[in-house]
Amino acid sequence: MELRRELSIKAFREQLQLTDKVLLCGSCFTEHLGARFSQYHFSIMQNPNGIIFNPVSICNSITSYISNKKYSEKDIFYNQEWWSSWQHHTSFTHADPSQLLQLINHSQESAHRFLKSAGWLIITLGSAFVYQLENGEVVANCHKVPNDKFRKKLMAVEDVLMELDNLVHRLFLFNPGLRIIFTISPVRHLRDGFIENNRSKAVLIQAVHHLVDKFEKLYYFPAYELVIDDLRDYRFYSEDMVHPNYLATDYVWEKFSEACISASSLNIMKEINLLNAAKAHKPFHPESSAHKIFRKKNLDKVLLLQELYSFIDLSEDIRFFSE
Repeated sequence: MELRRELSIKAFREQLQLTDKVLLCGSCFTEHLGARFSQYHFSIMQNPNGIIFNPVSICNSITSYISNKKYSEKDIFYNQEWWSSWQHHTSFTHADPSQLLQLINHSQESAHRFLKSAGWLIITLGSAFVYQLENGEVVANCHKVPNDKFRKKLMAVEDVLMELDNLVHRLFLFNPGLRIIFTISPVRHLRDGFIENNRSKAVLIQAVHHLVDKFEKLYYFPAYELVIDDLRDYRFYSEDMVHPNYLATDYVWEKFSEACISASSLNIMKEINLLNAAKAHKPFHPESSAHKIFRKKNLDKVLLLQELYSFIDLSEDIRFFSE
């Protein structure tokens, strides 16, 4: 008796290598992917504007990296003793406007340089709902400003498609070798309502598939479908019943690795995983000779890996086992 249907994902034509630089932008699910990439020592940058959910703000942020936009005081606002930017997450908030602008512009410069040489861009779309100010500007974050200051709108498929299509053209002019992976976040935006959340996700899915079918260097990874249709159970969600839990994100990463990462890189990642397990080991007696031998043995493994794969930065692991 079959009690669930497992989603089989076809391997990508081109696959990520450990030597590739990967930029990740979008919703909070991006952070889960970024954490896994970091665990295996990929060269990554994630969310230079902080977490962003809607297609307009994601496209605006990436376009600003391409042009290396410099923010000034006219681009930020003051509210409840803090300075913020309508194009950034609340993690970009400061009591001093000059410090905020320095933080933002440093992130812009870093993202501009990284994107220029990146091999992959992963865009995770969270919601097709946008919040607009009176002047029509779409905000990336409402910064706890009262709701009556915004107009909430569900984007049409055509509007999302136009935003993403323009972005893709600009990206390929800026970095012709770039490949792009689109995902839809499996996080459920139930504050919008059950029906509204499904309408929002449907808009994103329709627009992204239309775009992926149009360009060769675009890919779709079904993170949303893996959680909603494959796992399909509340036990794979956190207590809030909205965010996928560790077990679910681990399953998504396993599927991502199989479909999107090259076999040669996966073999190296297995060796790195053994080191990660050794780093997580909690000894009963840290000063014992047995533990010292354990650390020396793993230090030798790290040094050998660093010699074999010089393109991976294992300096942190070397430092850990050398202490």
